[in-house]
This record gives sequence, structure tokens and C-alpha cells, in this order.
Amino acid sequence: MNTRELPTVCVIGAGPSGITAAKRLAEHGIPFVCYEASDEVGGNWYFKNPNGMSACYQSLHIDTSKYRLQFEDFPAPDDWPDFPHHSQLLQYFKDYVDHFDLRSRIRFDTLVTAAERDDEGLWRVTTSTGDTEIFDALIVCNGHHWNPRFPDYPGEFDGVLMHSHAYNDPFDPIDMRGKRIVVVGMGNSGLDIASELSQRFLAEKLFVSARRGVWVLPKYVNGQVGDRRSMPSWIPPRVALKLKQRFVRKNRGEMPNYGLPAPDHEPFEAHPSASEEFLHRAGCGDVECKPAITRLDGDTVHFADGSSEQVDVVLCATGYHISFPFFTDPALVPDAANRLPLFAMMMKPGVDNLFHLGLAQPLPTLVNFAEQQSKLVAAYLTGRYHLPPRDQIDAAVREQETARTGRYYDSPRHTIQLEFEPYVRRLRKEMARGAKRAAAAGNTLPVPARATAGVRR
Repeated sequence: MNTRELPTVCVIGAGPSGITAAKRLAEHGIPFVCYEASDEVGGNWYFKNPNGMSACYQSLHIDTSKYRLQFEDFPAPDDWPDFPHHSQLLQYFKDYVDHFDLRSRIRFDTLVTAAERDDEGLWRVTTSTGDTEIFDALIVCNGHHWNPRFPDYPGEFDGVLMHSHAYNDPFDPIDMRGKRIVVVGMGNSGLDIASELSQRFLAEKLFVSARRGVWVLPKYVNGQVGDRRSMPSWIPPRVALKLKQRFVRKNRGEMPNYGLPAPDHEPFEAHPSASEEFLHRAGCGDVECKPAITRLDGDTVHFADGSSEQVDVVLCATGYHISFPFFTDPALVPDAANRLPLFAMMMKPGVDNLFHLGLAQPLPTLVNFAEQQSKLVAAYLTGRYHLPPRDQIDAAVREQETARTGRYYDSPRHTIQLEFEPYVRRLRKEMARGAKRAAAAGNTLPVPARATAGVRR
């Protein structure tokens, strides 16, 4: 089978997910174009990305260790620290693209403005350059940390109300020195920024507001990187979860011991927040915890426990909407609660030529997660994998959703939550089953090659 017989593919985005998709397509001879709105690869890890979509702040270090984030066939540099800085990740992604000679396959400074599936099932893709091109398949890798989710607080605030997405450092976009600050949210970004701003030479007073307590997990366990540890696959999932929960309680202790609110859930029943510094700051009194904000009134912030504080800045580390602004079909976008059920976290049932890569909050790694997903996509587009029947697809999606809702508390961020290693094991089994289905069908192409326009081979 030569390249011209394979379907043409559009990849949206050249962040970590987009470039590993591009690499996989290239090595299988699948013709493709990758569109990137910015002037460089890296997506979210490109600090002050000119496309305005990066959530990086100057001090950001990735919470996933280098051992977990690296691509399989492109090891992280030996001289990296355990948790590299965002600038190191950006260079890593640049080096990856150049090593596999992908740069010429990416159209930079080109935003996809519309992606519509026509009556024949082909994808009509329009870009900011005014061009429209036709593709057989579409791979969406536009990320999910760029469209800020703002709380809707009653009242008016005289100070600065901003999202963590706009935060660069303690002096940009505003000077935080001497300010009374409320950081809303106790996810990883909230803990990082609160730890940074709570230093006494910066904020006059630093509050952290959250609707519920969280478990703040360590990055190191007994002097070793914590996320390198994993449970053996033979241990039943429920038993493995209980063992991990017991370990956290034993080795981290109860959160109120640090002056934090008690979580209303067990460890690992939420997307984990990991920090070595935050608990120290809280224990030193540099951070004061508050419940949810109930109302804003001039320079005063009111909280759910009836207390109020005079505040200069409310900084919301409250997550992001999952957004696909190029889709006009409402069936292709998430609902108001961020729900978008997908087969294998990749494919919408009934749409056989659309894939989402990296659309998850996997524990503990995203980069390698998208790399694993790209294997199924490449096998599918070359006829080496076939999907199961529709009733089995629907059943698998229901099972996936039931398992997720039974594990994590109800929150928009948990609609895409999963554990990496069990997911990969399931994916490999599904690929093996799909390979048998494909062989039985003569390895026909599930997505036939019909579009030829605009593809650089």
C-alpha cells in the first residue's frame, strides 16, 4: 500500500499531542498537514506564546517527572532535573520536531477557524489565511488549558479580578508587592502561585479560597521521585486504590495538621495536587485558608463562613473550559459541564474520522498519553485496526463514564480524568482485538482515501 492510497489527515495544533501525532503519521506514510496558530511548537509550554493560549507562568516547573513525561523514542536529557522548567520542555519539543524532521510539515501562524464535516463525511478545514482545504480525517490536538473558566461571583469588585492564565510573575501583569491577595482554587497552579506570592516580601497577606479541601501529595517519597512508583498490574484496582490512600494518610498525614481544611474525599478521588512548598507555607502561617467566596463588595470579599477580608487582587486558578471554537456542529462540542464522552477517550461514536489526542487529565503524564493514543490512530488509518460494532462502542463509553463517576467527585475537571497505566493496558488490549477484526476484514481502510487537496507529501 503506497502513501497515495492512504487517507489525508489534518492535525490541529503543534503542542505535545500534535507533534507526536505528526511523528506517528509521518512514520506510517500517512499524508497530513499540521496547522499551528503560533510561530513555534510547544503549545501550552511556550511561555508568553504569541497565540495567547499558553498557561505558563515564569516559575512553572512541570508536576510530572522527566521519567514519566518523555516520549518513548526520544529520551529526556540526562542533565535535566527531576521536574524540569517550562523552558526546558519547550526546547525538548523543538528538538523532537527537528530530530524527526517534522518542521516542514507544520504550517505555522495558521489558525484553524472552521472544521466542518460535509455530507460525504469529508472535513472542510478553513484557516486564518483564508484557505479552505479538504481532508479525509481530522485529529484535534488544540489542548484544554487555554479557555479560562471564571467563577460568577455576585457583586462588584474594585480591585483586580484575574485568572491564573494571565499570571506571568509577581510583577506581571500587575505588581503584587504589598497587596492583599486571594488565590481561588487548590489545583496545581493555585498551589504554585499561592506559594510564590505568599512570601513575606511580596504579598502583604495571602489567602487561598476553595469550596473543598484537597490532598496535597508529595513529589518525592523517601528521597525518590514519587510518580516513578506504580502498582503492579495484578493487584485489583480497588485494592490498589485503598493501598495508595493508606500510604498517603500514613506518610503525608491529615491536611488540618498543616492548617488546611479537611478534604471531603479520599486521596486519589480527585485530580491530585502535588507540592513540596505549599504545605510548608501553610504551616508557617504565610497562607491562610478560606472557604468559597460568596460575594464581592467594593474592596471586600465575603466568604461562606461569614468572614470577610479587604482584598486588592482575586486570582482565580479555577480551571478551563474544553473548547473547540472551529466546530459549528453542536454535537461535536462538550456540554456545559465539560462532558464529551469518547470511545477510548479519542473518538465520538458515529464519527469514524475524527480523533481527539491528549484530551484528558491522566495520572501521571500527558505527553506520553497522547503518544500511546497515536498508535491506535495510525493503525486505524492504515487498516491495521478496526473499530468494534457500534453497540460495543456505546457500551464501552458507558462503562468508561460509570467508572469515572464512581471514582472521582463531580467536577468539570474530572470529566476527562483517568489513570495512565490502566488506560494504556486497556488500549493495548483493544488494539489487539481491533487488529483481529481488521485482519478478518482484509485490512480494508476504515477511512478511505478520497481527499487529495492541500497535503504536502
